[in-house]
Amino acid sequence: MSSGQLYDAIGANYTVTRRTEPRIAARIWTAFGDARTVLNVGAGTGSYEPPDRDVTAVEPSALMRAQRPAGAAPCVAAVAESLPFEDQSFDAAMAFSTVHHWQDPIAGLREMRRVARRVVVFTFDGTDTGWRRRFWLTRDYLPEVVVPVGRPSLTDQARAIGARIEPVLIPWDCADGFFEAYWRRPEAYLDDHVRRGISVWGRVGPDAEQRAVRSLRDDLASGRWAERNRDLVDLEEAELGLRLLIA
Repeated sequence: MSSGQLYDAIGANYTVTRRTEPRIAARIWTAFGDARTVLNVGAGTGSYEPPDRDVTAVEPSALMRAQRPAGAAPCVAAVAESLPFEDQSFDAAMAFSTVHHWQDPIAGLREMRRVARRVVVFTFDGTDTGWRRRFWLTRDYLPEVVVPVGRPSLTDQARAIGARIEPVLIPWDCADGFFEAYWRRPEAYLDDHVRRGISVWGRVGPDAEQRAVRSLRDDLASGRWAERNRDLVDLEEAELGLRLLIA
């Protein structure tokens, strides 16, 4: 399933739970430096698009394009691997939490590098051997979450565009409801609306989803989750493998 097809299937409530987290946005926008024109690749409904710059969006899913708010940046129907722009058309190109959906991440990143003099990508390091165990949701409830065999490593992706890698910690009250966002608010994962805004649940399938939800609900009721994860209670932010690539 392509990223466009995936989000056509799961994206109906995306604007409800997927909002710009200002602390992460600040990191991304700072990385733009003095860029005035910005291309947002895999733009979805427009989160993280800087309000004070000239933005052009690219999004393959018709449903996601339709949910972009009035006044949002113009949006082109295209995929990352084949951007319909001339070389060096933009000061910067950005991609937020989308590279893992691309058919060919290296090709997409190189396209971003081709059309922009600066590239900023928010993604995750799924090749880290401790990645799945670092987050209790994948460790204890969703073992089905794996990086497909053959996907390029984060290091390979960074090397392809000459990027440096910076860690991004997730605040406990993160406003953007991506997969790891509720690491200190486990009850959120029991909410169907929250899960519908997270592509992982669509990828693991309904059987794994319902099993995980039942187990988590039982563990929250019994106090087992709290006992297992008591070290999280006093943390303000968590390191769960999220990264910025900056080139």
